[in-house]
Order: sequence, then structure tokens, then C-alpha cells
Amino acid sequence: MRNPKKTFVLDTNVLLHDYKCIYNFQDNDIVLPIVVLEELDKFKKGNEQINFHARELARELDKLAGDQLFNGGIKLGKGLGKLRVETGKPFSKTMIESFSEDTPDHRILAIAEYLAKTIKDSPVILVTKDVNLRLKAKSLGLQSQDYLSDKVRDIDVIKKEIDTLCDIDDSIIARLYQQPEGIEASAIKYQFYANQYVVLKGANSSALIYYSAGTDTIHRIDKQRVYGIEPRNSEQTFALDALLRPEVQLVALTGKAGTGKTLLALAAALMQEKSFDQILLARPIVPLANKDIGFLPGDVGEKIGPYMLPLYDNLAVIKNRFKSQSREYMHVEEMLKDQKLVITPLAFIRGRSLSNAFFIVDEAQNLTPHEIKTIITRAGEGTKFVFTGDINQIDSPYLDIKSNGLTYLSDKMHGNEIFAHINLVKGERSPLAELASNIL
Repeated sequence: MRNPKKTFVLDTNVLLHDYKCIYNFQDNDIVLPIVVLEELDKFKKGNEQINFHARELARELDKLAGDQLFNGGIKLGKGLGKLRVETGKPFSKTMIESFSEDTPDHRILAIAEYLAKTIKDSPVILVTKDVNLRLKAKSLGLQSQDYLSDKVRDIDVIKKEIDTLCDIDDSIIARLYQQPEGIEASAIKYQFYANQYVVLKGANSSALIYYSAGTDTIHRIDKQRVYGIEPRNSEQTFALDALLRPEVQLVALTGKAGTGKTLLALAAALMQEKSFDQILLARPIVPLANKDIGFLPGDVGEKIGPYMLPLYDNLAVIKNRFKSQSREYMHVEEMLKDQKLVITPLAFIRGRSLSNAFFIVDEAQNLTPHEIKTIITRAGEGTKFVFTGDINQIDSPYLDIKSNGLTYLSDKMHGNEIFAHINLVKGERSPLAELASNIL
């Protein structure tokens, strides 16, 4: 027996998270509270991805516009339900007693409560990425859930440490040292996936290896010094190999603070700068403690400066590996001056050509899956993307460890021949930073 058709009431944050979400509810009906349209209107102006989503959703609704949008609903397409806008509804006695303020959230709750009482043959479910609003809804006896379409079900692959295979025959490891072209993967009884990095340990020897799916071979890799930066552990060695490997066009580096994600990516980019027209290092601006960027003094450059400091800090670490009069130091300065190396907020990249660029996106855990897709799909010929971040340290109130863009990317691209993911576990910033990251 088929489950009854549902009616989903969408909160503003769901639409800003994914403006195409209205097409992801199968044949169930969707209701947009009128207050949601009012809130969306406030987000239309600006250069951030959230503003882009608000504008795109407005265009989507404009295509569907008609009297039916406010009267019975408009069919969204074959196999899909109807979409309609519901006007404001009075607060029930329970709501008046529970919530003293007349806020947009409470108006959405009032509409959801009204629909739950009037629609008898269809369960009404409020969909919101706001945890507090979900709790408020449940306190009223309403069904409520997070937007689940882009949530990763299992994050073990993303959080997994590098595999170590023990009891490997020393003769196999010896062959890896003797044959730079690699050996057949079948020499080891293990199910590899594309661009996987593994540590092999024998009785008297060990090796760091890389699996090439195209040739079904495994190759030994060595530690290498890259633009003054030398890897301090096997994870960093693997990360640098992926960053320097031309056939790997998309790299995800996850891990806690201090594991060297951004530093390694920047060093690898500088090492390969002759192969690319431009190096772009960007990060999304997510103000902390709910402080809007407009509260900061100064012009646009001065406002965004504090958010870009971590990127400049990483560049300073690399520059300080060399003397101020050295060729490498001066070359970095020239690249900044000539804009061959550009450090900028992610929003400022919109509209720019991404052909033949080495593009590093820092703090990618604060991006939505749709934002990640939008960035990657704009890649031109010869562009390499690197996304770095800590999926346990998310600043956006509407993302979590399973729904952020970096987790989504790592999950969906896992096993693809042009993608590599390294999860860096060991902190190398300092013993103090490592201790704080682990126990605080």
C-alpha cells in the first residue's frame, strides 16, 4: 500500500541552502509561507552565494507564477507534486501562550499548525535547517525535519584515517623500491579504490604507496620538499603527492586545525605555478557570533581583511622559509603584485574565468553542497580544484557534519579517477595546539 502524499512546509533557510529544493520532494506537495517570500526579498541584493540563491529562486518562482500559485497550487512537473504559497494565519491560543514575539519563524509555525489541522488526508511536515525551530514545532505537536536530500548518510569514509596494511611480504616492498613504474595491485590482497594512499608494513621494511586505477598498479611515493615545506608525516606526504599529481584534478583535504591542509595546498600551488595561469586562494566569509560584516569599520577591503588573515598567515609561513632577498621570496611578492597569486573572499571570484587555474577553497565545510557544485561546474580546461576544511568545525548555523559541502563532495566523488581525498589526523602546528584540538 502506497504511503499517503505529504505536504511539506519549507522554511526560508532551506530555499537559501538549495534553491532547486522545490523539485526534490517527489510527488508530495510543497507549501511556501508568504512570510518566506518576504524574507527572501531581503536577501536578493549582494554578492554572497546566499544572495545568488535568493535571486535564482525568485526566477524559478517567476517561471511558475500565476493565480494558481496562491489558489490550489501549480504542478511542478511530471511525477512531482504541487507548489503553492500560503498566506498568513492567526496564532492559535497555544502559540500565543508559548511564544510572545511575532517573528517570521512564529508566523511560519502558525501556517504549519493551521495546515496540520485543516489537511486531513496528508501529513504536514515543516522542513527547516534551524534546530530551534524544529524543536518549537515539535512542542506544538507538529512534524518537523531537516532538509535531508543532500545529507551524507555515512561519514566514516570521510573521517577514516589512512589504511595501514601489515604483514606484507618484504619481497613485495622490495619490488616497489626497485620498480619506479610500479607493480601490479594484485600482488597485495586488498580492494583498492582510485587514487587511494596506503601504508605498507612488512617484517623488516615499509613503504608509502599510491594506487592508480587506470593501470591497476601500485606505486611507491617518497617524501618531497615543496617550496620550502617538507611533510612531517605520512598523511602530509600523501596530501602533497595528490596535490602535485596532474591527473588528479580535484582534491579534498579534511582534518582538524593544525594538520597543514591549507599550507600544503598553497606550497603545492606555488611549486606548480608555471603550469597554471593563476593561483586563486579563497574562502567563504562566515561572520562568527552572529556579527554581520557590516559592523566592521572601514571600506570593503578593510572589512574583509580580518577574514583573509589566515590565508596570508599561511603564505607568510612559506615566504619565511626563504631569505627576503632570495629568488623564491621575491617571486612570491611579484606574483602577488601581478595578481598571478590572488587571495580573496570566495564571493569575489564570481564571474571570473577559472581556466587553467590552481584554485584552493579554504574552510569549505562552511559551503553548502550546491555551492560546491556551482564552483566546480565553472571549472575551465586545465583547472585544478583543492577544497580544504575541518568538518567538525562548522560556523554556518544551517550546516552540520553530514550536510556541509566538503563532506558531500568527499562522499559523492569517492572512488572517481580524477579525485583524491586525504583525511589529515595528526596536528603539526605545535604540541599545545594538538593537545587543545584533541581534548578541549
